[in-house]
Amino acid sequence: MKIAVLDINGKDTGRKAELSKDVFAIEPNNHAVYLDVKQYLANQRQGTHKAKERADISGSTRKIKKQKGTGTARAGSIKSGVFRGGGRMFGPRPRNYGFKLNKNVKRLARKSALSIKATDKSILVLEDFNFEAPKTKNFLNVLKALEVENKKSLIVLGGTNNNVYLSSRNFKGSEVITASELSTYKIMNANKVILIESALEGIESNLSK
Repeated sequence: MKIAVLDINGKDTGRKAELSKDVFAIEPNNHAVYLDVKQYLANQRQGTHKAKERADISGSTRKIKKQKGTGTARAGSIKSGVFRGGGRMFGPRPRNYGFKLNKNVKRLARKSALSIKATDKSILVLEDFNFEAPKTKNFLNVLKALEVENKKSLIVLGGTNNNVYLSSRNFKGSEVITASELSTYKIMNANKVILIESALEGIESNLSK
């Protein structure tokens, strides 16, 4: 599977990048994608929610009325959840929402996500580039040249590049990551996935295992 390599001006360089069929052209497994995205979002949850239950409420422990003869239900504590000011019954407690997912399922999910984007022609390959210094304007010019300035875009670098990364931080709709940080959620959340040429080898070696 071949795709044209573009430069930072959005022009065709005349070269073609070979995309592995085992990574970019598989039959997508939608359930694997669902599970991986679900795990990613679950891991973002802090899980620090807490409501005061009857054990956490300050109040008298005196039995508030006699057991029998009142014609109403028994009541032994003013801190009971049935009374105003009492503890909350079955309220949220701190917990970890994360769950385990097999490595092979996660790998399948990322390959499925990339295959979906490739089928939708939402993947671009860009030749390696760098900026002399971090500058937002330079990064904006690249987005305009690729016609993605008004779209959610994910740019995948082959390795750490501080000048490009720092230039991108003012754009909410655009995210710059390295190949090792690639996740199913980030792939599916982007309208366009822009792969830097040097990132292809790392992506394919990680996902072809």
